[in-house]
Amino acid sequence: MSVGLLALLDDVATIARGAAASLDDIGAGVAQAGAKAAGVVIDDAAVTPAYVNAFTPDRELPVIARIARGSLINKLVILLPLALVLSALLPGAITPLLMLGGLYLSYEGAEKLVEALGGQHEAEDDAPITDAAAFERQRISGAVRTDLILSAEIMAIALAEVTAEPLLERAIVLALVGVGMTALVYGTVGLIVKLDDIGLHLVRKGEQGGGAGMKALGRSLVTGTPVMLDVLARIGTAAMLWVGGGILLHGSAVLGWPLLADWQHEASHHVEAALAGFPGAALGWLVSAALAGVAGLIAGFVVVGATHGLPKLLKGGRA
Repeated sequence: MSVGLLALLDDVATIARGAAASLDDIGAGVAQAGAKAAGVVIDDAAVTPAYVNAFTPDRELPVIARIARGSLINKLVILLPLALVLSALLPGAITPLLMLGGLYLSYEGAEKLVEALGGQHEAEDDAPITDAAAFERQRISGAVRTDLILSAEIMAIALAEVTAEPLLERAIVLALVGVGMTALVYGTVGLIVKLDDIGLHLVRKGEQGGGAGMKALGRSLVTGTPVMLDVLARIGTAAMLWVGGGILLHGSAVLGWPLLADWQHEASHHVEAALAGFPGAALGWLVSAALAGVAGLIAGFVVVGATHGLPKLLKGGRA
């Protein structure tokens, strides 16, 4: 009896060690995949506030919640099964599909830039809203469509980090990355779009005896939030080009055309070598990101020119 019990306890201990090792592997996979997808997450967080900037304060958080729900459906219901099937049956298709997503991001970024130069977005933003419910549905639908592309990039980048792992571990890592990134992005977006309301609350508290410091902070939030949202919109455009161009460069290298990606890496390494320590590393990263952005801008301009016609867009009209 005691020998059997000891054998059973030994088996339990072996299973526990295996489970702990699996959890460690999953945790490491989630961390690594999340770090690689950080650029797309920045893009997602910077782009999304633009979709709620025309709503009344009472509708902002419900709209963000509906977009976040759509994002979870994108990641867990649509993209997760597709990613697992592709990784099992057609692993060679992952890079081309990832590059298609990168090309779309480049197109979106270039189109926003061209429309800004042509003055189109101001006219669109100033158009009167005649049907609030239809406008809300349209905005949410557009945000969820954009999120589908960004989520596909996040899931594909995460998948590329765990392709050698067992199927179940791959699924768990992708699910955790999907849920975690969605919570991070839309939690941050919710905080950003409510900063002005927080500021108004602080101003009222300050006027009711909370002190001049609280009142000043509240006013800073109220006046600074529109500026922050405008800056985030510009960062979102730049991030689309940076992330899209980076995916195209990396994908081209994987497919056997490494010249442009090699130039990008060499330029970054030269800068890092010239300036030791943190300044060199930071500037090297900026050079790499800038070159990826240039690649994304060129690719995006090509697609925009082919689909809309650059001259007409720059004059404020569509082809």
